[in-house]
Amino acid sequence: MSRTVKKFLIALQFLTILPIWISTKGGFASGGKSKLNEQDFGRSLFYFPIVGILIGLTLAAVAVCLRFLPDLVTGTCVLIASIIITGGIHLDGFADTCDGFYGSRSKDEILKIMRDSRIGVMGVVGIVTLLLLKFTLIVGIPRNSLWKELIMMATFARWAQTLACLLSLYARTEGKAKFFIEYANRKDIIAGGLVTVALFLLMAKLKGILIFALSFLWLLLFIQYVKRKIGGMTGDTIGAISEIAEVSILLFVLILGIY
Repeated sequence: MSRTVKKFLIALQFLTILPIWISTKGGFASGGKSKLNEQDFGRSLFYFPIVGILIGLTLAAVAVCLRFLPDLVTGTCVLIASIIITGGIHLDGFADTCDGFYGSRSKDEILKIMRDSRIGVMGVVGIVTLLLLKFTLIVGIPRNSLWKELIMMATFARWAQTLACLLSLYARTEGKAKFFIEYANRKDIIAGGLVTVALFLLMAKLKGILIFALSFLWLLLFIQYVKRKIGGMTGDTIGAISEIAEVSILLFVLILGIY
């Protein structure tokens, strides 16, 4: 199996619940004997927005197929589908980030809290607030263009994760996100960004570029905020960035009335 396919499958494994298992030691759980290098994880970042397009198409299909239902029901189903597809992994990261970043704590204290498997009060508040906001934004966007915004949202959010990996160091000594951050390749991230920009141009023409630019600026601000707090990124903060990126796309679409 080619390395291109392997890198795509790495992205698919970490971004969805599809039963694909890859490790740096043993290759594929399905029986493949070809091993992966640590660099392959970083080089798989190019395929993150590609997987984002596939996720977006799935959510768009849900929205279109259920358009005969009331808006609130359709919006709920789209939100549930987005959680199922990802296994809620990014929501978990967002909750841990809320718990850790709340209050004036040192880097070590924040990292310790974020690694705790138990969710705190601020994590619960953060998830509830996020889901309520995302739900109202989905419902607030007109049905005839919602499918486009869902594709743009999912794609941009996955590319946002790659940008966070490129612009940051790893804040821990070890963890799942380590190889993605250490071996992030600038050319791959830029190429993925161009794919994302092209998609926005296709979906919403020049208005799509405006949405991308505004969300990109907001994304940079949050990345800098995280770096000031803990000196880099972790898997949790990358998940939080993905969630924030999704909301930013939907929010700017609604604020600017770009449908």
